[in-house]
Amino acid sequence: MDVYGLVGKGLSHSRSPELFNKKFKDEGIDAEYRLFDIDNPEQIKQIIETPGLKGLNVTVPYKRSLSNYIDFLSTEVKQSGSINTIKVCSKHGELKTKAYNTDIVGFENSIKKVVHNKPGIRALILGTGGSAHTVSYVFRKLGVFFYFISRKPAKVEHMSYNWITPKLISEYPIIVNCTPAGMYPNIDTYPDIPYEHMGSNNICFDWVYNPEETSFLKKAAEKGAQTITGKQLFFDQAKEAWKIWNRRY
Repeated sequence: MDVYGLVGKGLSHSRSPELFNKKFKDEGIDAEYRLFDIDNPEQIKQIIETPGLKGLNVTVPYKRSLSNYIDFLSTEVKQSGSINTIKVCSKHGELKTKAYNTDIVGFENSIKKVVHNKPGIRALILGTGGSAHTVSYVFRKLGVFFYFISRKPAKVEHMSYNWITPKLISEYPIIVNCTPAGMYPNIDTYPDIPYEHMGSNNICFDWVYNPEETSFLKKAAEKGAQTITGKQLFFDQAKEAWKIWNRRY
């Protein structure tokens, strides 16, 4: 039996096992999708030795920290600094791993229609983790100027949450939540930003997909903002991961 799985911490929110195990059952594939909840990135070395392992998805907080334990990094991983998919195979009797970032395809599919034919549009990225760096990679590709919003701004492209003013929300209409705020089971939490200054000019995207409509999106919608859930991104990145796991190394 082939084995696939998700590597992360605090994985009770994940719907990946439901998605993939249903696919395996419906298509008669002799495989199982498991959750690998780990306390530190070095534990990935033991997971890779799981009998029958063919591929892994990666989620918070390890999207940026696993690169030191992977044999090969795709160009997209090197450029975005974030991993969300690992392919495992055997070459000459030795296990080898290669990392990919299928979140890029998922996010670009969700956001490109929003920025199409809008030169100069700007965005705020809430958070500075792996997902946030994927978003920044896509925004650079699409020509969107952005700032990261961080609790501890440490770089030129970082701003603090308390720097978000009505003027900033107006000038940076796209707001992408890349924090875990609002994720199940903490569904009543949300990023601490001034929602009262949002309006119909704003477009809010949430990386969190469980629940589909997060508190962040609800509060933005109440002020007239357009909202985009993370549901389609979740499905698109999973489809891309399956393609990678099933093609030749």
